[in-house]
Amino acid sequence: MRKLAGIVLFVAVPSALNAMPLSEFLPKAEALQKKGAMALFSSDMGLLKNELKAAGAQLRDERLAAAKAGRKPAYCPPPKGGLNPNELVTHLQTIPPAQRGMSFKDAYKSFLVKKYPCPV
Repeated sequence: MRKLAGIVLFVAVPSALNAMPLSEFLPKAEALQKKGAMALFSSDMGLLKNELKAAGAQLRDERLAAAKAGRKPAYCPPPKGGLNPNELVTHLQTIPPAQRGMSFKDAYKSFLVKKYPCPV
C-alpha cells in the first residue's frame, strides 16, 4: 500500500519533482528562437511548452489560493490576454547568470510580477 501511495504521488506531482532550472530552459528557448518557423519541428518545443504550461498552472493555483485566503497575490493578470514568448525570453535573459540556477517557475513568476503588478 505504501508503495502504491508513492507511485500515485510521483505521478500526481511530476512537474514539481522534475522542475527545469532556468539554466536549462533559457538556452533551449534561445535556440528555438533562432530556428524561427523550423522550431516547430524541434522536440524541445514540446518540452518547453509543457514546462511553461506546468509552471503557469502552479503559479495560477498559488495566485488564486492567496486571493482566496485574503492575501495579496504576487501578480494580477488581466482576465484575457496572451503571453508573448519573445517578451518572456527577453526578461529571462536579464536574470544574471549567477542566478539562473533557480527553477523556471520562479523565473516565470518574476516575469509575471513585473508585467502584471497588482494595484495598491
